[in-house]
Amino acid sequence: MRYIVIGAGAVGGTIGARLHQGGHDVLLVARGAHYDALKSDGLRLITPETTETLDIPAADGPVPARDDDVLILATKSQDTIAALAGWPEDLPVVCAQNGVANERMVLRRFSRVYGVCVWLPAQHLEPGVVAAHGHPYSGMLQVGRYPQGVDDLAEEIVTDLGKRGLVARAVPDVMRWKHGKLIGNLANAVEALVGRADGMATVVERARAEAMTVLDRAGIAYNTPEEEFQVRGHQVDVRPVEGVSRGGGSSWQSLARASGSIEADYLNGEIVLLGRLHGVPTPVNEVLRREANRHAREQLPPASMPLETLVALIDERCAAESR
Repeated sequence: MRYIVIGAGAVGGTIGARLHQGGHDVLLVARGAHYDALKSDGLRLITPETTETLDIPAADGPVPARDDDVLILATKSQDTIAALAGWPEDLPVVCAQNGVANERMVLRRFSRVYGVCVWLPAQHLEPGVVAAHGHPYSGMLQVGRYPQGVDDLAEEIVTDLGKRGLVARAVPDVMRWKHGKLIGNLANAVEALVGRADGMATVVERARAEAMTVLDRAGIAYNTPEEEFQVRGHQVDVRPVEGVSRGGGSSWQSLARASGSIEADYLNGEIVLLGRLHGVPTPVNEVLRREANRHAREQLPPASMPLETLVALIDERCAAESR
């Protein structure tokens, strides 16, 4: 098979690099300066153990397809539809993305869709360079057919992913795992807005409590942190990478790159949407969604909002909801 990684940033770049190191045919799809760097100099993968420059083919858009192509979609959720434009709709699509809306969006056009629950601490802030902080494995990926089940292709993808530097497993209930990851990802907006300020954990817990109430009301299953730890264990510990200062998660990186967009509509906004559908107030996640989008739109740097300001906005919204 040829793996075409659409969105070769932190997550996609690491997955593509590990597949390439495992002996697989890989094509990285990127844009702008990142594509230029990949095309001319290759992908520089920095890990806690090594620094390697990998000569992986790159493209800046759709290429002539092969019968054995598998698309690995690793863009942010807000870019999903645009990223898949021009690719043949008979190809399988593997959604290696945060959030739970991508698979359903993709299934409107592509008949074979797979979800991936991604645990992969990495960052991409410089063209052509990806730093993967996981040790002893760069990440853990749980793969399943959408909406549920495991088929032969899912098993083959898991085998290929696990050949070098990644842990992969096939799960029949991948969306249950992705909803659990969604709860964890609600912290992304908090980190992007206030950094790792003392007291941020209280805001995160309020957002997660709202989410669990909403998911329970909607009858949507999700895994627990204890279950996640049992599966992941110490296979993906976060380690420092020499010469690279670790900033923050994917939303923090979106603000750091001044990309103009952020994934909050598909993380905190997913909880807001479900809350509206099922009659559950979600003021904490609504404020986080709104403020993260504003910071992205205005190209404000990460950690530029005082925690006290964020808490005041949330309390104001909560009071308005209770009237």
